[in-house]
Amino acid sequence: MEKRKLDVAVISDVHLGTYGCRANELSRYLYTVDPSILILNGDIIDIWQFSKKYWPAGHIQVIKQITSMLSRGVKVYYVTGNHDEMLRRFEHFSIGDFHIVNKLVIHHSNGKRSWIFHGDVFDVIMQHSKWLAKLGAVGYDLLIYINAFINYISKKMGKDRISLSKKIKNSVKGAVKHINNFEQTAANIAIEKRYDYVLCGHIHHPCNRKITNNAGSVSYLNSGDWI
Repeated sequence: MEKRKLDVAVISDVHLGTYGCRANELSRYLYTVDPSILILNGDIIDIWQFSKKYWPAGHIQVIKQITSMLSRGVKVYYVTGNHDEMLRRFEHFSIGDFHIVNKLVIHHSNGKRSWIFHGDVFDVIMQHSKWLAKLGAVGYDLLIYINAFINYISKKMGKDRISLSKKIKNSVKGAVKHINNFEQTAANIAIEKRYDYVLCGHIHHPCNRKITNNAGSVSYLNSGDWI
């Protein structure tokens, strides 16, 4: 199968090491693309829950595919997130074409600029109640485990799979947006800094839209998740 050539590919919120990670789906996607730059925009490895020692073959395969891209000359930027925040102390670490950064600016050939960061810096809960966020992560992973069991039964009964996590996330996102106004905040700062694009992850809500304020406009993109 011929791969799709891309200037830049962005993935985020993979949460390798958790039951909810859709590593096999991500692996299939990575096989279809041939980017010049691959941006891992935070929460790729879930270090918060790494102690569970859950690391199946599908998760290892994703790592192998990324290292294979590196061997082919693809530039890989690991932008740190909150679930892999311990990597932030290694900001500016580079080995070959692999780089760890806390934020990134891409200068495109047409003169436009993309500002890329995970997005947890805007999260009030993360900044002021980290223990609560970690507790929520454990509860969320339990939900994923229950959901996997429900889908196993649903498949046996010939019914479609359901995603409890997506339903809950979709119902909660309105409240999160109301409190933090995540997307507008990211856009406002990007407009102030005169970026053309701002790319985030963190809120697990894929998006591609133009956001405008009195000072201008910016293309806001969110790379969603793989859980």
